[in-house]
Amino acid sequence: MFQLGKTLVSEDIIEKDFVCNLSACKGACCIDGDAGAPLLEEEVQILKDIYPKVKPFMRSEGIKAVEEQGTSIVTNDNDLETPLINDADCAYVTFNEKGTALCAIEEAYNKGDIDWKKPVSCHLYPVRVQDYSEFSAVNYHKWNICDDACTLGAELQVPIYKFVKEALVRKFGQDWYTELEKVAATFKK
Repeated sequence: MFQLGKTLVSEDIIEKDFVCNLSACKGACCIDGDAGAPLLEEEVQILKDIYPKVKPFMRSEGIKAVEEQGTSIVTNDNDLETPLINDADCAYVTFNEKGTALCAIEEAYNKGDIDWKKPVSCHLYPVRVQDYSEFSAVNYHKWNICDDACTLGAELQVPIYKFVKEALVRKFGQDWYTELEKVAATFKK
């Protein structure tokens, strides 16, 4: 790990390659697992505000989950997350004609109906950020459902930090990302 400002960053995000391969995984990260997408406190209000514009892009099961649970939930550990459909799919997941999971929030964003792309935790994936009182840990979350993304990333020679550049800039700012690029350049030497 190395320190960048108030973050401790895993070398994995520089060393490992990754490019989402939706044709292979079909968006499994949105439908597998036992928890919703982690949310920041400020994202809870954003979801409430944009829900009417996202709702037309959602499946009926997702709408039902949101109407029963809310646009976000608080877990037993006091974490904020997106609600789930039957403890599986994210409530905001939808599917295209090929059966690939897509995000209704991002679909509304892509159509220009909202100006918020999706929760930053989703945008950052496979990077996970854990906030502590004095610093934030920036780590690579390895999940076997993303093996095809690792293979594609290696073929294309795209390190994780480059794949999630837009999200890292969104989370930490351009100056932080510029410093990360400098570290990556020296790290590879």
